[in-house]
Amino acid sequence: MHFSFPELIAYITKRRPIIAGTIIGGGTVSNDNFREVGSSCIGERRGIEMLDTGAVRTHYMRFGDTIRMEARTADGRSVFGAIESKVVKA
Repeated sequence: MHFSFPELIAYITKRRPIIAGTIIGGGTVSNDNFREVGSSCIGERRGIEMLDTGAVRTHYMRFGDTIRMEARTADGRSVFGAIESKVVKA
Protein backbone atom coordinates (compact mmCIF):
# COMPACT_ATOMS: atom_id res chain seq x y z
CA MET A 1 0.00 0.00 0.00
CA HIS A 2 1.43 3.36 -1.01
CA PHE A 3 -0.18 5.46 1.77
CA SER A 4 -0.29 4.76 5.50
CA PHE A 5 -3.67 4.29 7.18
CA PRO A 6 -3.38 7.68 8.96
CA GLU A 7 -2.78 9.34 5.55
CA LEU A 8 -5.67 7.41 4.01
CA ILE A 9 -8.08 8.40 6.81
CA ALA A 10 -6.96 12.06 6.68
CA TYR A 11 -7.64 12.14 2.93
CA ILE A 12 -11.05 10.49 3.23
CA THR A 13 -12.25 12.82 6.00
CA LYS A 14 -11.48 15.88 3.88
CA ARG A 15 -14.12 14.74 1.42
CA ARG A 16 -16.82 13.01 3.47
CA PRO A 17 -17.79 12.42 7.08
CA ILE A 18 -17.00 9.04 8.58
CA ILE A 19 -18.48 7.58 11.75
CA ALA A 20 -17.70 4.76 14.14
CA GLY A 21 -18.11 1.47 12.28
CA THR A 22 -16.99 2.86 8.92
CA ILE A 23 -14.99 0.22 7.05
CA ILE A 24 -11.88 1.51 5.30
CA GLY A 25 -10.03 -0.83 2.98
CA GLY A 26 -6.34 -0.40 2.34
CA GLY A 27 -6.20 -2.19 -0.98
CA THR A 28 -6.84 -5.53 -2.57
CA VAL A 29 -5.50 -8.67 -0.93
CA SER A 30 -5.75 -11.29 -3.65
CA ASN A 31 -5.54 -15.02 -3.34
CA ASP A 32 -3.40 -17.00 -5.76
CA ASN A 33 -6.51 -19.02 -6.64
CA PHE A 34 -8.90 -16.03 -6.78
CA ARG A 35 -11.05 -17.66 -9.46
CA GLU A 36 -11.94 -20.48 -7.04
CA VAL A 37 -12.14 -18.67 -3.69
CA GLY A 38 -13.06 -15.15 -4.74
CA SER A 39 -11.60 -11.67 -4.51
CA SER A 40 -11.58 -9.11 -1.73
CA CYS A 41 -12.34 -6.13 -3.98
CA ILE A 42 -15.35 -5.51 -6.21
CA GLY A 43 -13.19 -3.61 -8.72
CA GLU A 44 -10.79 -6.55 -8.94
CA ARG A 45 -13.68 -9.01 -9.34
CA ARG A 46 -15.13 -6.91 -12.17
CA GLY A 47 -11.74 -6.71 -13.89
CA ILE A 48 -11.31 -10.48 -13.71
CA GLU A 49 -14.81 -10.98 -15.15
CA MET A 50 -14.06 -8.60 -18.01
CA LEU A 51 -10.81 -10.43 -18.83
CA ASP A 52 -12.35 -13.88 -18.51
CA THR A 53 -15.70 -13.34 -20.23
CA GLY A 54 -15.64 -9.91 -21.86
CA ALA A 55 -18.50 -8.73 -19.64
CA VAL A 56 -18.98 -7.56 -16.05
CA ARG A 57 -21.51 -9.47 -13.93
CA THR A 58 -20.72 -8.24 -10.41
CA HIS A 59 -22.55 -5.04 -9.43
CA TYR A 60 -21.15 -2.32 -7.21
CA MET A 61 -22.68 -2.19 -3.75
CA ARG A 62 -26.13 -0.62 -3.42
CA PHE A 63 -28.19 0.69 -0.52
CA GLY A 64 -29.45 -2.29 1.48
CA ASP A 65 -26.45 -4.51 0.66
CA THR A 66 -24.45 -5.98 3.53
CA ILE A 67 -20.69 -6.44 3.56
CA ARG A 68 -19.04 -9.00 5.84
CA MET A 69 -15.31 -9.31 6.39
CA GLU A 70 -13.62 -12.11 8.30
CA ALA A 71 -10.11 -13.53 8.25
CA ARG A 72 -9.46 -17.15 9.15
CA THR A 73 -6.33 -19.13 9.85
CA ALA A 74 -5.40 -22.16 7.75
CA ASP A 75 -7.20 -24.41 10.26
CA GLY A 76 -10.39 -22.31 10.07
CA ARG A 77 -10.16 -20.31 13.31
CA SER A 78 -11.39 -16.71 13.14
CA VAL A 79 -8.55 -14.20 13.59
CA PHE A 80 -10.50 -11.13 14.78
CA GLY A 81 -14.16 -12.11 14.46
CA ALA A 82 -16.46 -10.88 11.72
CA ILE A 83 -17.11 -7.26 10.82
CA GLU A 84 -20.47 -6.73 9.18
CA SER A 85 -21.99 -3.48 7.93
CA LYS A 86 -25.07 -2.55 5.90
CA VAL A 87 -24.95 0.10 3.15
CA VAL A 88 -27.48 2.81 4.10
CA LYS A 89 -28.33 6.31 2.91
CA ALA A 90 -26.81 9.01 5.12
